Amino acid sequence: MGDLPKPEIIVTHDGDLDGLLSGMLLQKLSATLYGEEVRLLGYQTHAWHSRCLRENSAWVSDLAFEERMDRHNWVVVDHHITNTTPTKARLVHDESKSACMLAYGLCREHGLESENLDRLVHLANVGDLFLQDDPEFELANDHGSLVKTYGFWNMYSIVDGDPEKLLDHPLLEVMRVKREVEDPMGLNWSRQNIQEITPEVGLVKTVVGNSNVILNKLLREDSQPYKILLTLNRIGNNQFMVSLRSSEGGALRMAKQLQGGGHANAAGAALPKSVQRVADAVDYLKTALNPITHAQENVPDNLESLFESAKI
Repeated sequence: MGDLPKPEIIVTHDGDLDGLLSGMLLQKLSATLYGEEVRLLGYQTHAWHSRCLRENSAWVSDLAFEERMDRHNWVVVDHHITNTTPTKARLVHDESKSACMLAYGLCREHGLESENLDRLVHLANVGDLFLQDDPEFELANDHGSLVKTYGFWNMYSIVDGDPEKLLDHPLLEVMRVKREVEDPMGLNWSRQNIQEITPEVGLVKTVVGNSNVILNKLLREDSQPYKILLTLNRIGNNQFMVSLRSSEGGALRMAKQLQGGGHANAAGAALPKSVQRVADAVDYLKTALNPITHAQENVPDNLESLFESAKI
């Protein structure tokens, strides 16, 4: 593997544990290689897409590789689907691994590893890729909930930018109690509040509990008819984000229909900014994910009704 260029900045996705951990690992690696801490920046995907890239060198993690990032002295560590082939940048890419696992691979190449990091990266990988069959799936989600509950920069500050301090952190006890108390209540309520989007896709409403865990349990229930489940959430600019989960690979397929991406069983997409209400989001999803059926709903049953609708 070639030498890594010294970065002016390190950029990561600030929405989840994978982004936090991969960013901290790259920051730790830069300090090891160059003897100084490089500034870490965090962006939501939509904000990153609109940012002007002024730096001559950068390391980027957990933000999908795109053509504008194909620049000399840029290193991109990512696991999302990309149609861009790098010609200038160094792309560390594997769709079957989380960004933090790929970043940790770079760390290990340069002698930066430990048993704690081995375990932490494994847990983050399980949670980010939604590996439901892993025996530590719930513990992995507890670690992921730290960032969702307390925020990216709050967690970064609490552990002083040291990724190893995330493992077995005292706040995980809070996540465990929340899971044991909130998840059963949330699951019971959500089970009764699933709205059909298509015969294959159900919209799950959530009130309390870890939505990842709730969707995982619902997908395993024989009485639940949908192969793909999704939730709606508002992000910073009042835009709706859709999170999709499945157990047979359908989540990514549906996310692509929404111009999103992700992984086989854990994917997501942002809805157009014009969609401002939940009711509008539901209508949009029904049209986008089942366009043929939606169109058929508006087809007149006979010529008489056709003439009437055309006012002939």
